[in-house]
Amino acid sequence: MTGVVTFGVEVGGMDKNTNIQDPGRNVSPAGSPAVSSTVSSAVSSGGSSAGSLDGRIALVAGATRGAGRALAVELGRAGAVVYVTGRTTRGRVSEVGRATETIEETAELVTAAGGAGVAVPTDHLVVEQVRALAARIGRERGRLDILVNDLWGGEHLLTGSVFGKKSWETPLEDGLRILELGVRSHVITAALALPLLVRSAEPLLVEVTDGTAVSNRRYRENLFYDLAKNAPIRMAFGLGEELAEFGGTAVAVSPGFLRSEQMLAHFGVSEENWRDAVLTEPDFAVAESPYYLARAVAALAADPQRSARWNGTSTSSGELARVYGVRDVDGSQPDGWGYFEDVRYGGKAGTADDYR
Repeated sequence: MTGVVTFGVEVGGMDKNTNIQDPGRNVSPAGSPAVSSTVSSAVSSGGSSAGSLDGRIALVAGATRGAGRALAVELGRAGAVVYVTGRTTRGRVSEVGRATETIEETAELVTAAGGAGVAVPTDHLVVEQVRALAARIGRERGRLDILVNDLWGGEHLLTGSVFGKKSWETPLEDGLRILELGVRSHVITAALALPLLVRSAEPLLVEVTDGTAVSNRRYRENLFYDLAKNAPIRMAFGLGEELAEFGGTAVAVSPGFLRSEQMLAHFGVSEENWRDAVLTEPDFAVAESPYYLARAVAALAADPQRSARWNGTSTSSGELARVYGVRDVDGSQPDGWGYFEDVRYGGKAGTADDYR
């Protein structure tokens, strides 16, 4: 669907300009190991339960807005101490150009949800800033239990420089910036935070991206974007191998069609009237709030069997929701990747509402 503006994981999830092959690993609840009573309690109301992550120390890198902010809030709601990082603060706006969301506000939301939010302004492309962040967490907490790599912030480059263009038509400086924002930032953060993570009894690395290993077998339209959104999947696979000896888990996760702040602004709607956008973009009917993925990841984090179930794999919000019984803020259980695979590209009869 050329001409439709989409945004990256931090703000937009699914790129609808791309052919989508598969919604993920397709693990059905019936075919999965029984979910523990701890996790069942955590998701019985559709979200995280207070206390299921009590005492855990988490870092959500890229928590200014979108999925990153929601992930921080839901980990906090479950009882974690959550360090939140990003480039936009109340005193400085990043290249994304939005002053309406800040990391200070994210930290306040984490605390209001029942956790302890700690805002640390950090540019994850500046090695010394990330090194200082890791040193601070080590000094203050002694370890890290959960690392969420949700770094991105390249959506402002996509419409003019990526979608609808051959890779050689993309300005080289923009293409390389996409790789910095979507790949290099993740590698720097993992390299400097993993020594803290392996001090945990149950280390968890969550790589947030756009698409699963199966859906991203198809080309993501432009080389720079394809590389940026496949690299976190390979990171989860490779680092899962390395974390296994520490009892750890590395998993790549993807939202579906995300109702982020920027996506809502693009359509000129709010969370309250988001369905008005369906008149303009019918596929938006399958959209999910950022809290859907966040609730699912919080449930995964509380799962004592998560390593056997997920280590080294990639999955989606829809698949995690089916496994853990998670629901979105409106009580629905969207499967955006399933809709695009079956209906949008597979020709199966159905509507977006059939996949909610």
